[in-house]
Amino acid sequence: MRMKATLNELLCSVELLEGDTALRDVINKHSSDQTQAQKSAFFVADLGAIIWQQIRWKTHMDHVRPFYEMKCNSSAVVVEILAALGTGFVCSSKNELELAKSFGVPAQDVILGGACKQLSLIKYAAKHGVRLLVCDNEAEMRKISRCHPNARLLIQVYTAGCCEHEETAMPFGCTLKDCRHLLECAKELGLNVTGVKFHVPSCCAEPEAFTHAVSDARCVFDMGAELGFAMSILDVGGGFDGIEAQLEKVNRALKPMLDVYFPQSTGVSVIAEPGAYYVSAAFSLAVSIISKKMTAQDAKHHAHDALSGNDEPEFTYCLNDGVFGSFSYKLLEESVPVPSLLKEISAEEPFFASNLWGSTNDGLDQVLESCLLPELSVGDWLVFNHTGANSLRATGEPTPPVHYIISAQDWYEIQNYGVTLDTALKNFSLVPCFQKPSLSESAISTPA
Repeated sequence: MRMKATLNELLCSVELLEGDTALRDVINKHSSDQTQAQKSAFFVADLGAIIWQQIRWKTHMDHVRPFYEMKCNSSAVVVEILAALGTGFVCSSKNELELAKSFGVPAQDVILGGACKQLSLIKYAAKHGVRLLVCDNEAEMRKISRCHPNARLLIQVYTAGCCEHEETAMPFGCTLKDCRHLLECAKELGLNVTGVKFHVPSCCAEPEAFTHAVSDARCVFDMGAELGFAMSILDVGGGFDGIEAQLEKVNRALKPMLDVYFPQSTGVSVIAEPGAYYVSAAFSLAVSIISKKMTAQDAKHHAHDALSGNDEPEFTYCLNDGVFGSFSYKLLEESVPVPSLLKEISAEEPFFASNLWGSTNDGLDQVLESCLLPELSVGDWLVFNHTGANSLRATGEPTPPVHYIISAQDWYEIQNYGVTLDTALKNFSLVPCFQKPSLSESAISTPA
C-alpha cells in the first residue's frame, strides 16, 4: 500500500508545456489564480530538468551508479521519476524509507545513511530488508549488531576538504588510523563490512582530494581483506553541485584514480550519492510580499551618503515564506539566489538596497540582506530559481504546493530514453497547459 500522507501528490497532474510556453508563464498563471487575501508561496518544478540531469550523468559518469540522497528533496514525484530511471536511494528517516518502498524500490537499492541512527530506525530497516548501512564509529556499530546483525556496512572514511567553514563543521567519517580498529570490532561482532564511503565536497573537487580519498579507500579495502571481509562497494559520496562542467571535472579527477586502485577486474561496484545535482535547478519558488517598510541605513553608511549626496532609501520586505520554511537551506550555510520580479518594469526603474525577511520576527529569519531590487509593493511576487535542494523534505510538516511541468519536447525525449507514462510513471497524468498569455501579463524582469 502507498503512504496515505502522500496520496494526493502521488496522483499527480503534470502540465505539458506546448509551443513557446515557458516557466515564467506558468508561475504568472498560478500567482494570478490567487486572491490578494489568499496569496501563498508555491513551487514550480520542471521534471524535464531532472531527466536531463540523469542523461548527463550517464554521459559522463556511466561507470558510477547514482543513489539519490532523498533528504535533499523528498518530493514523491521526484522519487518516482528517479526510481523509474533506475537510481538507488539513500534514506535517513522512516518517512524516506516508506516513500522509497511505496514506489517498489527494491531493498537492495536502498542505503540507510546518517552517521547516528535511532535504534527504531535500524530495526525498521532490518524488518524491511534494507541491509546497506553507513557506519563510522564503534558505538553505532554495536547498535547495528544488536538490532540488525545481517546488515552490510559501508565504513565512512573522513576526507579532508578545502571548504572555508570546514574547521567549524562537524567531521563525519573515521580516520584512516581508526579504520583497522573499526574493522576488528566488526569482526568481533560478526558484522559484514561490504565497502567504503568517502565524500569530497563540491567546493574542493580537485584531483588531489580524490587522490587521497581513493587511495585511503584502497587501504581500507586491503585491511578488510586481511581480516576476511569480501568488500565489493566503493561509495564516492555526493559532491556534485548540478553543473555539467563540475560533473566533468569530478569525472576527470576520479576516473584515473578508480582505474588505478579499483579497476573493473576487481569486481568492485562504484556508486555515488548525488542529491542537489538532480533537483536544485529543477525547482523555482514563488513568494509574495506581505509587508514593506523603509528603513534607515546604519550610521556609517548614512554619514558617507550625507557627504556624497547619496541619500537613497533602503527597504525591508516580509515574505510569505522564510528560513524556517522553504529557505531552510540557508541554515546549512547555502546561499540564497537573488530573485526575479514577476512584473514588468521599465529599463529606467531605479534599484535600491533591499532586505528580505520571513514573517516570524525571528532574528534568524532573514532570507537576503541588501540585495538590489526596484521598489516593490505589498502583493508583488518574487521568483527564486535553483531552490530544489533542501527545501522539500519528508518531515510530515506542511510545505508549499508544487506545480509540476514538462515541455512537450522534453517529454518526447524522455520517452526515447525509455520512460513511458503507461508503465514507469503510473501515478502521473499529463494535462495540456494553458495558452501562453500576452507579454505584458507574463514578463519577468531580472535585476542586474
